[in-house]
Amino acid sequence: MHFDCRFNSALAFVAFFFATTHAFYIPGISTKTYSTGESIPLLVNKVHSSKTQLQYAYAELPFVCPSTGKKRPGSPWTSGTTLSLNLGEVLRGDRITVSDYELVMGKDEDARLLCEVEANEAAVQRGIELIRDGYVAEWIVDNLPGATSFVTADKTKKYYAAGFKMGHDEIDKQGQPHYFLNNHVTLQILYRNAPGREGEQGKKVIVGFEVYPKSVEAGNRDKKGIPKNLDNPKKGLELDLKSDSNGEPNTMKIPYTYSVYFKEDKNLEWSNRWDMYFVNQDDSSRVHWFAIINSLIICGLLTAIVAVILARTIRGDIAAGAKDTESGGIRMRRRKSMRKSTDNGILSEPDAAEEVDDNDDIPLEEITGWKLLHGDVFRPPTQGGLLAPLIGSGMQLMFMAIGLVLLSCLGILNPSFRGGFISVGFALFIFAGVFSGYYSARVYKTFGGEQWRKNVLVHLQTATLVPGLVFAITFILNFFVWGQASSTAIPFSTLLALVALWLLIQLPLVYFGSYYGFTHVGAWEHPIKTNAIARQIPASSWNTTGRTVQTVLLAGLIPFAVIFVELLFVFKNMWQDKTGYYYVFGFMAVVGVILLLTIVEVTIVAVYMRLCAENHHWHWYAFFVGGASSAWVFAYCIWFFFMNLHITGFVSGLLFFSYSFLACAVYGLLTGTVGFLAAYAFVRRIYAAIKID
Repeated sequence: MHFDCRFNSALAFVAFFFATTHAFYIPGISTKTYSTGESIPLLVNKVHSSKTQLQYAYAELPFVCPSTGKKRPGSPWTSGTTLSLNLGEVLRGDRITVSDYELVMGKDEDARLLCEVEANEAAVQRGIELIRDGYVAEWIVDNLPGATSFVTADKTKKYYAAGFKMGHDEIDKQGQPHYFLNNHVTLQILYRNAPGREGEQGKKVIVGFEVYPKSVEAGNRDKKGIPKNLDNPKKGLELDLKSDSNGEPNTMKIPYTYSVYFKEDKNLEWSNRWDMYFVNQDDSSRVHWFAIINSLIICGLLTAIVAVILARTIRGDIAAGAKDTESGGIRMRRRKSMRKSTDNGILSEPDAAEEVDDNDDIPLEEITGWKLLHGDVFRPPTQGGLLAPLIGSGMQLMFMAIGLVLLSCLGILNPSFRGGFISVGFALFIFAGVFSGYYSARVYKTFGGEQWRKNVLVHLQTATLVPGLVFAITFILNFFVWGQASSTAIPFSTLLALVALWLLIQLPLVYFGSYYGFTHVGAWEHPIKTNAIARQIPASSWNTTGRTVQTVLLAGLIPFAVIFVELLFVFKNMWQDKTGYYYVFGFMAVVGVILLLTIVEVTIVAVYMRLCAENHHWHWYAFFVGGASSAWVFAYCIWFFFMNLHITGFVSGLLFFSYSFLACAVYGLLTGTVGFLAAYAFVRRIYAAIKID
């Protein structure tokens, strides 16, 4: 009964935690209000597709209306003005520009001509390529992305998908494709009275922005350029250039028109206006709960195994054949003379007839299993100077990940804060350089590092390991993306700013943390001294390289089983549904905690089995076991690419696999650090129970 109460309380806490994080995904930021007749700027951002990783700035497309530079009364911007963006917006490929579309609060426009573009062959061909690849345009009004509305299968709910299609294609009877450009948009602005005194003064707030695109033929228009039959056009605007009698290509006239309608919606609050973008995702809540239950079952089984190891096996090993001392552990005594010194200085084997003095203690020769490694288990690992900065960088990533998840659960990071997740992530990563240097220095000194020059080299590796890898790969990829004239390419000025943040802010923070950790705190103390001569590792199947690799991969499969369901939603949001927004950070936080617990338990079991095989090389082994699930995640990325995505083009494929590799490397570094620290704490705990004279 006691167990049932605790289990029900845990479930209640998880449910409360999720409900809380779900309710606060939108913070109470200041509300923008509009008076009747006030101008509303419409911003154009970019076009993107699920078939490619290349994005393009909408205002730079050759077949859309160029900016006129017109300034509207009451608006702080002129058309064509490019807005300044935060770091996250730049890195995600946003390029936001003020458009020439005129929106006035409360004023409907049945039809209005925006412009007429004279498109040449290159511009028409560009439009055909974007339509063929399924590109979607992203516009913004009052920080809301223009949405295409849908209805759920049971027709009970309406939901939004951010963006609208650039056009559509049709296949004729001969099997030839024809591409039609959406050159008319109907914009519907949903509004309601502003809360408080501003609402009493007649001011409004925008709670929805819907876009309904349509393809309308260039002909059959009045003198103002307005189609005579806008509601049901007989033909669409097909992108097709035919040569004239001289064989020279013609240009094509593309008229752009738009309609604007304002509709009051009293049922939707301003604070909940993003809910429409998430209605379709709410239907997957059951799957998220299934992922949590699946994770809890796996973690529960591992917890039982670890409990058996800690409570029975290890305690039994410590207590077997030994008289408990006041400290509760085995007291093992060394022989007075394990070897004798001969006249020539060579150590000889001890006398077989020599007796031990204390019959209450256990001679070391009678100890078996992991206890035999008491003099070697804390021996510094090979290449410890590389493992130390890896651990430091892993702790830096850990602090960044925890900060991002907490801020997202509290609603501070949300879709209305465009680019905020990436920007805040960079800030947290740079600030966490202090923790990176601190843990790197302490681990390095624990491994016996004393030389200042080598210590400086370790600090330098810590400060450059993760940022250097990410910057190098991103810089190389940028050459490919620049060649495609894509907005995904990072501007050179932004690259210089990132280098400045790295060298001028993060690097000093790493050195400060390293100095404090190395000088003022120092190394962790070990409960047992290390022998001068290393013990020979017995030859067994457990200690072979091939068996070690198999064991590491098998251990990594268990944490992967905890997260693979939630990974499907993350991948779908990142690579497939680019018009959607991932917001269920409550589920992610719960699954993340279970993942870390699973990694801790798997690493403890794996290290214990390795010590039982009398192999004292556990440091790197624990790190690789902790990070082994990253190999399965990368394999999952490959499966997702070929089975779920329809990405075409060499550059797009290169971007997918490069970014996937970086993400998996970062994930593996973080989880590997968790595994190492858990194993280190476990090893110190079990050997602290052994007293050596």
